Amino acid sequence: MIFSTLGRYFFTRYVITVCWFFAGIVGIIFLIDLSENSGRFSSLPGFSYTSALFLTLMRLPQFLQQTVPFITLFSGMATMIALNRKYELVVTRAAGISVWQFMSPFLAGALLTGILAVTVLNPLSAYSSSAALTLESSLRGTQNTSFSSVPWLHDIGKDQDIILGAKGVDATGTQLIEAVFFHFDSQGNITLRQDAATASLKDGYWQLNDVMETVPGEPVRNLKTAQVRTSLKREFLQERLSSAETIGFFEIPERIAAARAYGISTRALETQFHSLLSLPFLLIAMTLIAGTVSLKFSRFSQSKFMIFGGIMTGFMLYVVTVLVRVFGSSGAVPPFVATWTPVVIALSAGATILLHQEDG
Repeated sequence: MIFSTLGRYFFTRYVITVCWFFAGIVGIIFLIDLSENSGRFSSLPGFSYTSALFLTLMRLPQFLQQTVPFITLFSGMATMIALNRKYELVVTRAAGISVWQFMSPFLAGALLTGILAVTVLNPLSAYSSSAALTLESSLRGTQNTSFSSVPWLHDIGKDQDIILGAKGVDATGTQLIEAVFFHFDSQGNITLRQDAATASLKDGYWQLNDVMETVPGEPVRNLKTAQVRTSLKREFLQERLSSAETIGFFEIPERIAAARAYGISTRALETQFHSLLSLPFLLIAMTLIAGTVSLKFSRFSQSKFMIFGGIMTGFMLYVVTVLVRVFGSSGAVPPFVATWTPVVIALSAGATILLHQEDG
């Protein structure tokens, strides 16, 4: 069916509808995010509308990736309802073609959309998110704001220990914003506190900029730059501080292996990896849900209750996948189970409903 003339026609109609929905969502996201970025950064010294435009463009793939399941759901519903209104599905059924045959082009389109989202959109989103964080960091400068939380780290040295933290970190995990360094002697007493506007990890040391040093019993000193020796490695910090969402699909297996080598938890990376692997099947489930509420013929219009039910079902499925993904990242549920269980249940439910509607 999918390679027949009718199958190619259905597939083309579905792809065109998906493209229109993508274009509409891109326009909406762009306008909203551009307005938000202009309001957030307009008071900063380095702000310009050109930088706000670039920041919006770099954040766009990340937001677009989150809307892919809904685009698939709405595209499937819109395409099938349009074919029903023009009696094309009625004629197709009258010709003896089963629901599984004429649904196959839509399912193939959903699968193709998922594959492109994983292999093209996700790596682009990871790269652009990293660039957006870097640009946002440069726009913020030394402002008292942060864009990603940083856990406290313990740097053990030969003569003294250092506990460091920050209000923000860039996508690479090696550039800290509003960092603070506490130096301890061998007895556990604080010997020095350094507050820096930024701290960059170099080979064997931290490069601090705009530093305020506080030594117990001495006046506060302000320094333009300072260096702090460290035993922390760039690779360790990248695995420890970088977000799983800023890592592309093809890089995740390598990052998982590196994190395991450093003894860092890989639950978030594994959850992200399985979530991306299951995305094409999630889109197929969304298309099956669209089919359950769109295939019944109505001369004038589809039942608003049926359409609303399909939208709510798709929304609930998306919420459940996000919720269990959090459980997988936290270790409450194994990542594989957390990401694949909702997809398998949704596929089974959609297929069961279609079987009941068509075959009784």
